[in-house]
Amino acid sequence: MAKLILTHEVTGLGAAGDVVEVKDGYARNYLLPRNFAITWSKGGEKQVESIKAARAARAVASLEEAKQLAASLSAKPVKLTVKAGATGRLFGTVKTDDIAKAVEAAGLGKIDKRKVEITEHIKSTGAHQATVRLHEDVSATIDLQVVAAK
Repeated sequence: MAKLILTHEVTGLGAAGDVVEVKDGYARNYLLPRNFAITWSKGGEKQVESIKAARAARAVASLEEAKQLAASLSAKPVKLTVKAGATGRLFGTVKTDDIAKAVEAAGLGKIDKRKVEITEHIKSTGAHQATVRLHEDVSATIDLQVVAAK
């Protein structure tokens, strides 16, 4: 078992700044190469505080704000304009950063791209969905309308 400090939120494992124990292979092959975690050390405990402080600064301030933001995100679809071919197939894929920018451009509020989860790769125009974790207890589903750029 490897003891690690998470630097990013990992679904099902923990949030940034958490100290976790995972199997060696998971740490060596997934978490460490993707910079989701660093190895735990006595000196690393100081980093935990700075990571948690940065996470708190980015977090939605309160549960009530998170619920209001979730209601506004779920209320109407977000239009996302991307480059696509004649058949509706995208040139590339929609990223979490693209979704966060589209939500902000729609005037629905500012969300962190690291909190957006896409279950399937979005590679075609049409209706799609993404999930945003706004608070530990609140998540919202965003309806995306992916349209081809003219």
